[in-house]
Amino acid sequence: MNRSRVRSAVTLIGLGGLLALCITTGAIGTSGAGASSDSGSTYRAAATFAGPITTGHVIEPLTGLPQNLAANGYVEQEYFASGTATAFKGTSEPSNGRWSIAPASKASYRTRILIRRPKDPARFNGTVVVEWMNVSAGESAPDWDYLNPELMRDGYAYVAVSAQALAVDGGKPLLGSVTSSSNTGLVGSEPSRYGSLHHPGDKYALDMFAQIGQAVRTESHTILGPLHPKHVVAVGESQSAFYLTTFADALQPRTHTFEGIFIHSRGGSGASLSGTSISSSAGPKNLRIRADLDVPVFMFETQTDLIELGYAPARQPNTKLIRTWQVAGTSHADAYLVGAAASALGCTTPVNSGPQHLVVQAAFAAFDRWVNTGAQPPSPPPFRLSSSNPPALALDKFGNVVGGVRTPAVAVPVSTLSGAAPAGASAICSLFGSTIPFSPAMLVDLYHSKSAFLASWSTSLDQAIKQGFILQADRAGVLAQAQSVAFPS
Repeated sequence: MNRSRVRSAVTLIGLGGLLALCITTGAIGTSGAGASSDSGSTYRAAATFAGPITTGHVIEPLTGLPQNLAANGYVEQEYFASGTATAFKGTSEPSNGRWSIAPASKASYRTRILIRRPKDPARFNGTVVVEWMNVSAGESAPDWDYLNPELMRDGYAYVAVSAQALAVDGGKPLLGSVTSSSNTGLVGSEPSRYGSLHHPGDKYALDMFAQIGQAVRTESHTILGPLHPKHVVAVGESQSAFYLTTFADALQPRTHTFEGIFIHSRGGSGASLSGTSISSSAGPKNLRIRADLDVPVFMFETQTDLIELGYAPARQPNTKLIRTWQVAGTSHADAYLVGAAASALGCTTPVNSGPQHLVVQAAFAAFDRWVNTGAQPPSPPPFRLSSSNPPALALDKFGNVVGGVRTPAVAVPVSTLSGAAPAGASAICSLFGSTIPFSPAMLVDLYHSKSAFLASWSTSLDQAIKQGFILQADRAGVLAQAQSVAFPS
């Protein structure tokens, strides 16, 4: 598929769209801490919360995975957030991220947030995770899906924000109609509950998100009950990662909202301040995270993100407060999220079955320690490129990428795991990459026996755990994957 077509499709679709199609004060940075050297005017308004909302029924974010909140000791409540947000215009938007912005207009808003938190306050670990939900084809919370079971396992509190207009007021989804809520938004889908909501447009979304983040701290008693947050961090995946990239460069230095920002699967640019586009042409190309922020920024990138989304030329060195993991054997979206539904989307070959969901949980755990204690996350090498113009990944003899975060999936391979789909794949299927299993004869040639393979896999797994790329809590599950590999009898 033409790379520019794929990039355009990916930035519009985002992982949230794929999910919709598959189903029907801190150790490093604190709110208000020392501003960056180009802080300009400071905006620290906080939203006002109302709730919990009990009228009608809640419209949950779209997902293809079981939630199991009660089984994990979690409760969910919904609140409304309101205020007056500012839209900004860029007076300077250099690719090094040191943007200068100025207020352009103001508008009132009223949107919703979903709270998921431990029922037992003693289980709360002190960190509140605020996710910018994805609206590409109905509203979804892809990082809640990717980061669990770790979020509930370790006792995080979680806030999902309906940050964008499509979620609230409805409109034509970027991928067309997949559910009724995709067309009508929250307001039209359940007017008895959401009829009072109003979104003034996506150019206000950045400040809305900042104000809600501020209020999570200042009004925590309203939405978190007996929980007392120590740190508030932001997360966003795919199209939401584009917005968080812009947020980090343009808003965070002025609002000091979050003590850390976790950007999951961004491309080579950020979202436009105008709120009109998240395509690769929306802002400066090869956009980097500004190096003068005073809070940790963690970027998690798959193979698809580097090539098809154009992140490769935007790569930047790791610093004390910027960290990037490029994870081998991964694609922008994968079998973990879509499973058998990939065939319903028209994908005719096996999609990527790589370790993204395992590594992203370990990455977030390292990110949280970074925010809490200042302990630096591991700094793995980047992917090796075979060409920089145009960017292309260097591949080993098995067709797997060289460099990046290594797990048993690529260190003791049983398949070729790619971030690129086969030639001729549709725009949607191009997001899922591919898996080409090794033949039984090849497995025997490589490992001789299943017991020898399992021994190598176990050694590689323990090394990945020691390096911090997989959590100890996930060890049994990763070993079970290896057990399921079929060798000739």
